[in-house]
Amino acid sequence: MGITFGVLGPVAAWDSAGDPIPLKGPRHRAVLARLIAARGRVVPVGDLVTDLWVAPPEGAIPAVRTFVAALRRALEPDRTPRVAARLLVTEGPGYALRAAPAAVDAWRFEDTVRSAPGDDPVKRLVEALSWWRGPAYADFADEPWTGAERSRLAELRLRAVEQLAEARLAAGDPAGAIPDLDAHATEHPWREQAWRLLALALYRTGRQPDALAVLRRARTLLSDQLGLDPTPELRKLESDILRQAPQLDLGRAGEVWADAAADYDRIVAAGARARLDSTVTLLRSLAVTSGGGLEAARRHRTAAIAAAEELGDPALTARVIGAYDVPAIWPRPDDPAQAAAIVAAAHRALRQVEAPATRARLLATIAVESRGAAATAESRAGAVEAVGIAREQDDPALLAFALNGLFMQSTYRIGLAAERDRIGAELVEVTRRAGLVTSEVLGHLIRIQARSALADFAAADRHAAAADELSARHELPLVTVFTTWYRAMRLSVDDPEAAGPAYAAAALLLDESGMPGLAVGLPALARLALSVRCGEPSLPPATGGDFGPFEKWALPHVHLAEGREREALAALGDLPAPAPDLLSEALWGLTAQAAHRLGDQATLDRARSASEPARDEIAAGSGLIFVPQPPV
Repeated sequence: MGITFGVLGPVAAWDSAGDPIPLKGPRHRAVLARLIAARGRVVPVGDLVTDLWVAPPEGAIPAVRTFVAALRRALEPDRTPRVAARLLVTEGPGYALRAAPAAVDAWRFEDTVRSAPGDDPVKRLVEALSWWRGPAYADFADEPWTGAERSRLAELRLRAVEQLAEARLAAGDPAGAIPDLDAHATEHPWREQAWRLLALALYRTGRQPDALAVLRRARTLLSDQLGLDPTPELRKLESDILRQAPQLDLGRAGEVWADAAADYDRIVAAGARARLDSTVTLLRSLAVTSGGGLEAARRHRTAAIAAAEELGDPALTARVIGAYDVPAIWPRPDDPAQAAAIVAAAHRALRQVEAPATRARLLATIAVESRGAAATAESRAGAVEAVGIAREQDDPALLAFALNGLFMQSTYRIGLAAERDRIGAELVEVTRRAGLVTSEVLGHLIRIQARSALADFAAADRHAAAADELSARHELPLVTVFTTWYRAMRLSVDDPEAAGPAYAAAALLLDESGMPGLAVGLPALARLALSVRCGEPSLPPATGGDFGPFEKWALPHVHLAEGREREALAALGDLPAPAPDLLSEALWGLTAQAAHRLGDQATLDRARSASEPARDEIAAGSGLIFVPQPPV
């Protein structure tokens, strides 16, 4: 990392090897500390003089310059006299420390405490708290210029201790949280959050009497020492512990959820229209939590639309239909009948609303649900119109939804990978700025598919990594289904014989994905594509399994594997054109491979002619399987 600085304790500096850097006398350390406290801002020389001396002596300004020069020699010993300083710089009327945010323990600590929870918040916070070597700016505790910064950092440290306790509770380790919380609450009795967490940790370890005793102790200390009554939150916790309320075992998030849900159910009337709006918001969140959540959201969505139509409120119906902007990546519907019903309801709503944003959401809904074989010229035109309206409205969320619809309408013919790549790139750009995480992930997944089709696997790899990182940080487990399948496909391009285990692992993820439109037939099709790639058509069909909607394109190869050429030719002659979706190129590739092996020139020419619009692409545009054209 290079040179690092410490103010969480006595002021110090360390070189890149971690060895202490001699900082000479206390005034040298005071100059460094004052510049660190300024957090990169310029500190005028006059301010440094005022801060270093109560009654500045004559020659104070030259003395400060001498201190700075000595610090520069210590911090950058290899710098020649004529080379400008890189760390402790002169700027205008004073000096500034140009250290990276991670190079100062206090800055690094603040970023860590205020950042969003990561994969292992316990480990992150334990490490951050270990950076403290004593009180902040310990050797300048009495200086006025450290007062505000010392107080701010001390408060952050107390908050970090409580965040660590919350993380341990969330991770199911209440016993691990108790020792630190006990000391923390004792040393800082005014912090009700410390008492609350300690009582909760004790309760979750089966120590209900101790938990109640802690709350009584907190009440006494707050009353006797501070003249304060416990907050309603602390009183409610005591009541919940006495009655062993179920939400106490759910974690802090579970408590908040249970309390809010109970209040909502109590306050909002059973027939209120607000309940339908809230239901759709809930379904949007539910749909991205897991395969089971996606299935449940899909089931309840139809009921919500029907309930809205029954109320006879066109605006409400339009909101309920258009608010379900859950990102969609696969152009085969999971439930075609439901998709058709939603499209019909959206068309009915369109005839009764005029607001541009509402119209755009309905058009985007139609575009998303009219995917693949259900797409029409009208649904494509609607997708384009929705994007245009969203741009005029300057609404990033609306634009993301409209672009999703446009993407779903971009498989009506093959050879459109570059167009889909442009859609994905815009999605990533728009949603990253607006903080729309699920739609940003969608943009990366689209670009995985598109860059694969364009044989730019380096870029596809980067987008897969970005999607995985966002998935881990924001708990979006379904993303892994697509990135795992992509990596299996990626391996099959270079080493098809080694890709079998990768595809087997990817197939396991489909079982609980809640996406039958993706899952049905795909594992068997992937095994078939690998068999064809390995050039082993005479093998017994290790390609067996349920080919689902791909059975017609698989049969010629299955018959070939069984040595039944006549049946293979017959099956080949009956093949229709594949449905227009992301696998159509791969299915044409399988058709061409079978025709090549059977010497069926007419079918081979048909397949090659159909694939001509994608002549600059490879048959990996789905990001799932790869089937090259046979040799000419």
